[in-house]
Amino acid sequence: MGLAVLTMKASVIEMFLVLLVTGIHSNKEMTTKMKRPKLTVPQINCDIKARKIINPEFVVKCPAGCQDPRYHVYGTDVYASYSSVCAAAVHSGVLDNSGGKVLVRKVAGQSGYKGSYSNGVQSLSLPRWRESFIVSEGKPQKGVTYPSALTYSSAKSPAAKAGETTKAYQKPSVPGPTTQPVTLMQVPGTTPMEGNHTTLPKPSPSAGSATSSSRPQPLGHRSRELDLWSTTTYTSSPHSPGANPGFVPEEELSTHPLDPESQGDPNCKVDLSFLIDGSASIGKRRFRIQKQFLADIAQALDIGPAGPLMGVVQYGDNPATQFNLKTHMNSRDLKAAIERIPQRGGLSNVGRAISFVTKSFFSKAGGNRASAPNVAVVMVDGWPTDKVEEASRLARESGINIFFITIEGAVENEKQYVMEPNFASKAACRTNSFYSLSVPSWFSLHKTVQPLVKRVCDSDQLACSKTCLNSADVGFVIDGSSSVGTGNFRTVLQFVANLSKEFEISDTDTRIGAVQYTYEQRLEFGFDTYSTKPDILNAIRRVGYWSGGTSTGAAIRYALEQLFKKSKPNKRKLMILITDGRSYDDIRIPAMAAHNKGVITYAIGVAWAAQDELEVLATHPAKDHAFFVDEFDNLYTLAPKVIQNICTEFNSRPRH
Repeated sequence: MGLAVLTMKASVIEMFLVLLVTGIHSNKEMTTKMKRPKLTVPQINCDIKARKIINPEFVVKCPAGCQDPRYHVYGTDVYASYSSVCAAAVHSGVLDNSGGKVLVRKVAGQSGYKGSYSNGVQSLSLPRWRESFIVSEGKPQKGVTYPSALTYSSAKSPAAKAGETTKAYQKPSVPGPTTQPVTLMQVPGTTPMEGNHTTLPKPSPSAGSATSSSRPQPLGHRSRELDLWSTTTYTSSPHSPGANPGFVPEEELSTHPLDPESQGDPNCKVDLSFLIDGSASIGKRRFRIQKQFLADIAQALDIGPAGPLMGVVQYGDNPATQFNLKTHMNSRDLKAAIERIPQRGGLSNVGRAISFVTKSFFSKAGGNRASAPNVAVVMVDGWPTDKVEEASRLARESGINIFFITIEGAVENEKQYVMEPNFASKAACRTNSFYSLSVPSWFSLHKTVQPLVKRVCDSDQLACSKTCLNSADVGFVIDGSSSVGTGNFRTVLQFVANLSKEFEISDTDTRIGAVQYTYEQRLEFGFDTYSTKPDILNAIRRVGYWSGGTSTGAAIRYALEQLFKKSKPNKRKLMILITDGRSYDDIRIPAMAAHNKGVITYAIGVAWAAQDELEVLATHPAKDHAFFVDEFDNLYTLAPKVIQNICTEFNSRPRH
């Protein structure tokens, strides 16, 4: 009896202990879950440069006010890591001056960075740099974990001063053959000595250990190798008053080995959109073949920020962007992204897809580069289920070079189902075979890789990159006679400025020149004098009123000799002549000479201008090239009509 009682008591005690231990474990698990830190987006200041942050990819929050010129930016689209992260985000258009979140990804250094003015920020040029970065909207990508604490290359980072959780590299206090750099993890509430230390790889013995010179060398000078862990010596502070914004510490320009990641093929700098067929009719197997074709193209192109960039739009009932031009900056990442594309299904609405690409894909926010031709490659299984001609015309007029790849096209007994006969010829940039490829079978699609790559990289053949607004030399011939008067002359100059604003101006796009005339003639500025729109508009504003007689014929001869003789062979030559009266000399022979030299003349008459002379001056048909208003104050109404006629004439040329 006593033994049974003892056994029962032991069982009760054992059960109690089990429950106690289980409760302790449960409490620990609950405590662990409760104490799990919430991931936060680190905040940085406007002056933080990308080179100070070790992390290869991260999301940060920028404050307001980073548009300030104190925060320097180097490059365009791809920025040198010596740039302010937040100012670069404003320059790129990802953020405005109110701040916000931005995603930053480090890429390899480049041999040169070109400055530009964008979104209120003037970026500077730089000859070379060992590390770059790109910025995009601060939306984390699925499956990617971003750091809630940044790793800085200096222990005295501004973020650390503000109390942010950071990591920092420190230089060993006593260098020696066995000394190795260490990473210091600074935890809030502890001193640096209390942090956890992690040993970093020892620098290569071949790396030089020379200290930096206090005398700066020219930016183009190749300075000697320096120890990556040596203390930076500045000859002046980049943020000090009067400091040269182009100044860079000497050792930052040393020739350290660049990241081996390719910058892309510079001989094939194109912005490329693939419109892939995701319709239900294509089937899963052929959709996989299509994706493999895209991966082969990505590999053959050598994707990179200095070469071709590629995005993908999939269409079915409706189009959708799978990823844009700046999402993937190398062939490896691009191929992996292509592999993950799921099929959408639906119809084959190609026309709708082309319209979508024209309106939405080739945008600055999507990575479109003004210096690179826009190319859209449309892949079609069989034939489209909607019309493509009108959508393609608008794409061409927007400067998009459309290539068409038709796989397993309609055979004779299927052509009755095709909504738009000869759709490929109507859609492609030109009607010649350069822009159209017909593939008899999906299983022979791989044979098209090299021919297509060769064509899209041949920038001289990409005819649709030239539009009515980016491919002309425009010469204004302006009447400065006494009858115009000072006030009206300023109105004429405003009209000239309004027309000039419509063109895409650069040394490789449209160029602007101007001549003023009375009895005599004066070259105000030539085609090669200014290469930016702000400079052109300022030059127009500075033109002074001359006053005198009206010798229009002599002015045309002068413009042909002094202005259009220096026009580039591949440019359309447009002369826009503005006059308020009848000429004192003969205009017929000079007008014919302009026509024979390929100059298209638009004659603008005001007030006392003679209608019969305008028709002689203007290129045939006169109704499209001669304009008249009765008062100078009405000149502004002609600007849209002139631009429209210039573009209509350009776009009506045969497509062959």
